[in-house]
Amino acid sequence: MSLCASFNVFASYSPKPKSFFRDSKLVSQIQVNSSALTSTFQIHESSTNLRFRRRRLKPISSLDAGISEIATSSSFRNKNPSDINVLVVGSTGYIGRFVVKELIKRGFNVIAVAREKSGIRGKNDKQETLNQLQGANVCFSDVTQLDALEKSVEDLGLGIDVVVSCLASRNGGIKDSWKIDYEATKNSLFAGKKFGAKHFVLLSAICVQKPLLEFQRAKLKFEAELMDLAESQDPSFTYSIVRPTAFFKSLGGQVEIVKDGKPYVMFGDGKLCACKPISEQDLAAFIADCVLEEDKINQVLPIGGPGKALTPMEQGEILFRILGREPKFLKVPIEIMDFAIGVLDFLAKIFPSVGEAAEFGKIGRYYAAESMLILDPETGEYSEEKTPSYGKDTLEDFFKKVIREGMAGQELGEQFF
Repeated sequence: MSLCASFNVFASYSPKPKSFFRDSKLVSQIQVNSSALTSTFQIHESSTNLRFRRRRLKPISSLDAGISEIATSSSFRNKNPSDINVLVVGSTGYIGRFVVKELIKRGFNVIAVAREKSGIRGKNDKQETLNQLQGANVCFSDVTQLDALEKSVEDLGLGIDVVVSCLASRNGGIKDSWKIDYEATKNSLFAGKKFGAKHFVLLSAICVQKPLLEFQRAKLKFEAELMDLAESQDPSFTYSIVRPTAFFKSLGGQVEIVKDGKPYVMFGDGKLCACKPISEQDLAAFIADCVLEEDKINQVLPIGGPGKALTPMEQGEILFRILGREPKFLKVPIEIMDFAIGVLDFLAKIFPSVGEAAEFGKIGRYYAAESMLILDPETGEYSEEKTPSYGKDTLEDFFKKVIREGMAGQELGEQFF
């Protein structure tokens, strides 16, 4: 990742391809606990209908088998896209917006869940959200409240075939990560499954393969419970877990700085980490592929963009070449971050409220040093060769666009909805 992403999270973070790590080994290594309490439902039959009542709290793996009996068959894959109802949560987030557009373009009947005040710091009202999600059936609700989400979906009067979750915590903080990356995502699974969903497409992240941060642990806990549900509890239910590498937006923060004649800043020697960045359009297309393609059923799918893996130094060289300037780099010792994190960790023991700031520092440190590539379990090294590529958009083309148009619409953080 670039220094832009690392400094943003450190200072004020607003932050068939083959399957990989699909078995229980990774889960057991990080001691993912799937016994958290979650909601499930009991079915009561009457002569005219089926009604649902929340019975008691259970983990995902204990979802009442009766729900499967009323869920639509996996034969939804044989339907025309226009007859397939896809519930998208996180629809106004950075990636979610593009996923909604891609699904609409492919002819699916898209139901986009959004807050009444969406976007960064709730800047978009209902009308702006409706304009942004034009072509979708917009459902205003709150994914952090299961009852509210279920009621909103029920009021639509539609069955659900597939759930696509693009939810992500707004800043990667400890509380927000568990609230969104685990609890809200779990709520979307419950609500979708209650109204017939037989497939769940999850936007995760490639960095969860080396979980040192709270948001990674939250994502992995949900992944583990989703896999257990599909593989052990309800074989008629399926999933696709998409783990992308770096997004273009996280690498574009220094374009304007370099354009103004300043040096490109990076940690260490500029070769500490590498990634195969993917554009939002290409990632949205890959996620849409997961709705119907059978080779993506019950798979964990790491995915990167086209071309070779790029280090921060190589990213900077591309930028200088586009601008027609001699490369000028500023190398920052990564030990600076280690010292600051150490201080914050110490203070957090005395003042617990400092714990969030310490977590933001750790996020910045992680992205400054860890590659966004597949971690080969045999060698313990990141592998460019084993990281699949997809799409056609290149980082160089993205840099050219940012030089022309700026970073409007590429704001970091606030990906909750």
